[in-house]
Amino acid sequence: MNVSSTRLACLLVPFLLGSAAAQAQQPNWVASWTASAHGPYPVGNATAQPELKFAFPSDERGAVDQSFRMIVRPDIWGGQARIRLSNAFGTKPVTFDGVYAGLQTSGSAVLPATNRAVLFAGKPSVTIQPGKMATSDAVALPFARNGADPMLVGRKLAVSFHVVGESGPMTWHAKALTTSYLSPPNAGSHGAEPGELAYPGSTTSWYFLDAVDMSAPVGTKAVVAFGDSITDGTASTLNGDDRWPDVFSRRLHAAYGNRFSVVNEGIGGNMIVGPANYAQKPFAGGPAATERLERDVISLSNVGAVIWLEGINDFGNAGAKAEDVVAGVQETVKRLRASIPGVRVLMATATSSLNSTNGGYGAAAIDDKRKILNDFIRKAAIFDGVVDFDAATGDAKSHELRAEFQPNSTTGGPGDRLHPNRAGYAAMGNAIDLKKVTGK
Repeated sequence: MNVSSTRLACLLVPFLLGSAAAQAQQPNWVASWTASAHGPYPVGNATAQPELKFAFPSDERGAVDQSFRMIVRPDIWGGQARIRLSNAFGTKPVTFDGVYAGLQTSGSAVLPATNRAVLFAGKPSVTIQPGKMATSDAVALPFARNGADPMLVGRKLAVSFHVVGESGPMTWHAKALTTSYLSPPNAGSHGAEPGELAYPGSTTSWYFLDAVDMSAPVGTKAVVAFGDSITDGTASTLNGDDRWPDVFSRRLHAAYGNRFSVVNEGIGGNMIVGPANYAQKPFAGGPAATERLERDVISLSNVGAVIWLEGINDFGNAGAKAEDVVAGVQETVKRLRASIPGVRVLMATATSSLNSTNGGYGAAAIDDKRKILNDFIRKAAIFDGVVDFDAATGDAKSHELRAEFQPNSTTGGPGDRLHPNRAGYAAMGNAIDLKKVTGK
């Protein structure tokens, strides 16, 4: 080695050691909470939504110089977090500032010592172009440094932010089934304030925020529940966290601790292969599963498994052919395996809508298509496992949703014979083979 080479090596060694140390210190990010951004407000299927004409007088103007306090329940906690804001369905750039994350106490109140400023590329504000998303820098959560602390189980994170000026059409997730909070228009930035005074409005939807990552030990994986309203939780209790993914999550944590995180990417009304012209005409169920796969599954941090339940809307809403839906499932599974090496894919059988009072879902012809799809799911060799939600919720004699699973747990009443209630979701969450999901 000549003198020049020796000098170069001497210069490179500290640089390489420094780079290795920096890489070693990078958090291992795992998706801990998600909500599928599915359209411009108010296109969507919200449940138990308060009147929002005072918070958002104009759909076209959207949010106007006002603050949001979104309440979410991370499935695992860590000493650091980062958030993802989305302008996926906006028509103009949206600027956010005054972004904070802290531990909710109750209502819109935040435990003062926990409320921390969130930065984007080192700056307190970020402008997101239409169709784009932005992930924040890491923000320290000292109160959650021990992610295994049982006192963190079920606690909720308050993510606050201010929209500068007018947002235009707002990207949202309609069916949160969780109460979050809003300031009035032209109220200014209030994310730093831990109290409730600035947030008199409430909503059962999430806006702009579509993911929260937590730092976690290497090897921790996210399990994505992917699907439609039955994954989104229609007819479960408001603020009860008793959708089938929630029930499954509690079982998974009881067996494996915090080695896995369960996140929900369901959208009320979503379909596998439709609608065909979402970009031109937004549909309440959001883009087809085949179109939203990249954003809602593949782009998430450290995905290890996907549990997919979908198809009934293709038949009941769009009149799709069973073979087209089957082809959509096959295409999506191929894309998942190509994009996430080693991912485990479980497909769930579609639950019954026979004699449903919801539109045309109750027709025998719809049930015939559902049976064709379920027969494919049970026999196909392309999945790592099959979750038989049909068997878990169906009545063997009537072939309807079991009677005790029909009454609506959110708003009351007899239900629609399509969406399971709290008891039905419990049966579904308990029907999943943990080992098929984890591979362990």
